[in-house]
Amino acid sequence: MTARQASIRRETGESSVELSLDLDGSGRADIDTSVPFFDHLLTAFAKHSLTDLAVRAKGDTRIDVHHTVEDTGIVLGQAIKQALGDKSGISRFGDALVPLDDALAQAVVDVSGRPYLVHEGEPAGFEFHLIGGHFTGSLVRHVFEAIAFNAALTVHVRVLAGRDPHHIAEAEFKAFARAFRQAKALDPLVSGIPSTKGAL
Repeated sequence: MTARQASIRRETGESSVELSLDLDGSGRADIDTSVPFFDHLLTAFAKHSLTDLAVRAKGDTRIDVHHTVEDTGIVLGQAIKQALGDKSGISRFGDALVPLDDALAQAVVDVSGRPYLVHEGEPAGFEFHLIGGHFTGSLVRHVFEAIAFNAALTVHVRVLAGRDPHHIAEAEFKAFARAFRQAKALDPLVSGIPSTKGAL
């Protein structure tokens, strides 16, 4: 089996990101983005998707953490796309419903080759909340957009319940991770590309 791994470095005037991943890992995470709550979310993604993930990122966080977070999401999406290769033999679809105390999130992933995001259900005001005093709730959607569009995934994420912003964001990432874990999995019953078009 060809190794499903990728390493990418991205430098801009706003951030520097180095990222490597192994889609067939065990969920090991070595992450330092200089944004603590985002480190927490990426660690959860690695753990629950069984993706080994190493990230080193830094940027103009003195202005805002937005650039560093979004750029890391872009690189993560690019690495996922590269590591998936031609997508031969994958399950392609995945779905998960994940609770975290008061929060409940659902995610559905299609490794479709067509970037699309549907993201809904976060409570009013969530996008303005500073989680941990530095991570704005609106960044959750930005990260999913960056991943979906750069990995060429169709992603639906819905928040079905939730009061605590930390729990809501973490439930969303864990649900996405579990859905992606199913979608990227190699299925012994699948021969070739799982599409009637013959390409994804």
